[in-house]
Amino acid sequence: MSRLLSLLAAFAFAATSLAADPWLTIPGGEGPGKGKKIVLISGDEEYRSEEVMPQLGKILATHHGFDCTVLFAIDPADGAIQPNVKNNIPGLEKLKDADLMILFTRFRDLPDDQMKHVVEYVESGKPIIGLRTATHAFALSTNKKYSRYDWGNKDKQYSGGFGRQVLGETWVAHHGSHGKEGTRGIVAKGEDKNPILKGIDAGTIFGTTDVYTAKPPADCQILVLGEVTETLKPDSKAVAGKKNEPMMPIAWTRNYKTETGKTAKIFTTTMGCADDLSHEGTRRMLVNASYSVLGMEEKIADKSKVDLVGEYKPTPFGTKKNDQWKPGTKPEDLAK
Repeated sequence: MSRLLSLLAAFAFAATSLAADPWLTIPGGEGPGKGKKIVLISGDEEYRSEEVMPQLGKILATHHGFDCTVLFAIDPADGAIQPNVKNNIPGLEKLKDADLMILFTRFRDLPDDQMKHVVEYVESGKPIIGLRTATHAFALSTNKKYSRYDWGNKDKQYSGGFGRQVLGETWVAHHGSHGKEGTRGIVAKGEDKNPILKGIDAGTIFGTTDVYTAKPPADCQILVLGEVTETLKPDSKAVAGKKNEPMMPIAWTRNYKTETGKTAKIFTTTMGCADDLSHEGTRRMLVNASYSVLGMEEKIADKSKVDLVGEYKPTPFGTKKNDQWKPGTKPEDLAK
């Protein structure tokens, strides 16, 4: 009996410790990704990355077997998710054992002891996926050790910081009308057989995030172009005129050569608000991209399973006070 009580007490302690973690752990089920670890990093105050990343992690874990850990901007005062806290994302040390980093942050000013884990991961040559504002993931105004990663870096050796140097672009401008015109993904010429686009029906890559201005360098392979739509509805007509002549790239791949001489596989998309994940083609593109950058293209199914896991009611994006996310929410609250 005493042994049983000890085991129960140990289990209760472990469960309490897990619940207290300032990140979300999603163990992988059965699938091709079994044994692979993905760290998904959220932290933006506009596009609800704190909703996107848990859902994407659940899809990758439940349907594909990847072990996923989701990190958040955390208010140290109460341990709650707080997108407006720009200098604290606990758990970045988990990147050391990660096979893939998926990044969706915006203008984060992380302290050196947190940034170093990101930099070490980048220099390891392991793959990276960047979503939406990852092009301007860092604004390092306070902590200068890794200032070359700042989105606005003017140094010719690392112009545009992490976004331009690693992902292929930094923040430039809104090309579509923000909050009014949506994005329909159009497969770039000659890319219809690309494994990342496998099983994606025409018109199903869609999002309410507007098209960004983006001019990736010549070493990027453009996969998808962004057709600016008149409204935020998937069946909306394309905007007539110069906005779609030509269309901006919204998804591309590249091989990034690190400062240590290693080569990392990169996938970047300027799509990514919480509502974008409501669209099947957009989800399938992200799942297929995860397989691709991990060197698992042969495992991509004809129709990758991308069903939403659990209840998913995305919050509209915005930066106004009344648009802010649910106060007091902690990572363990998103485990359902």
